[in-house]
Amino acid sequence: MKQIPHYQQVKPFFLGIPGFVWQVLFFYVPLLCIIGLSFSGATWLSNFAPFMRASYFTVIGRSLMLATLNATLCTLVAYPVAYFLAFRAGRMKMPLLFLVILPFWNNFLVHIYAWTFVLDHQGIVNTLLLKLNLIQTPIHFLNSFPAVVLMMVYFYMPFMILPLYAALERFDRRLIEASLDLGASWWQTMRHVLIPLSMSGIRTGFFLVFIPSFGEFIIPEFMGGNKNMYVGTVVSDFILGTQTVGQGAAFTIMSSCALIIAAGILYLVLSRTKCLVKG
Repeated sequence: MKQIPHYQQVKPFFLGIPGFVWQVLFFYVPLLCIIGLSFSGATWLSNFAPFMRASYFTVIGRSLMLATLNATLCTLVAYPVAYFLAFRAGRMKMPLLFLVILPFWNNFLVHIYAWTFVLDHQGIVNTLLLKLNLIQTPIHFLNSFPAVVLMMVYFYMPFMILPLYAALERFDRRLIEASLDLGASWWQTMRHVLIPLSMSGIRTGFFLVFIPSFGEFIIPEFMGGNKNMYVGTVVSDFILGTQTVGQGAAFTIMSSCALIIAAGILYLVLSRTKCLVKG
């Protein structure tokens, strides 16, 4: 057996060093700083004490609900899109994938302001509905929970489509043909073959959407009119304060623990769902 030269054995290690350094500097170091700030002060318990109230647990629960709803809706909408891109797009696959990635090229605030003009009283939606005589007065779309959900789904959709597309692109299409040839209906094929074998993409996309959605604060503030408090809003308010940085760090630790617990539960639920669908 030919022996692999030593420099080729250590080459992957050296190639991974920049990524490891980046992760340490921009993930672990800030995390340690937040933990240190949360326990700073003569009486560090005073940083956590203000958040031991039902109102702040409601904020965490509301953020978990919004993140779960967003990830679920993105999954339901993105799966048919990813399926079309992987199996039906043909020569249009690359141009359509480019359109999926294109929103990342624009500033996030530009997207929000664009949707503000669309959903405004005199925006495109209300103007079209009025001209079609479907409504008599403009509908108040902005500063509402549906507007927040719509913007969340719109912005995070590519994070779901791309992992699903990657999973379906590697899928062996002969399995679908074999299932149909053996007498299974299209729904049975989807339930027992396609969805279970693409569950890795579903899980990846779900958590890519769920985790950042939990800390979102710009979309609820602009599209929801800042009517309801979310985790990102509370953290930003305390962190940006001159005398409340320690409390902001403490709430960040509390909400992160809640996020980890919720993510673990959802992972078990998705794993159980895979077993139910496959069975």
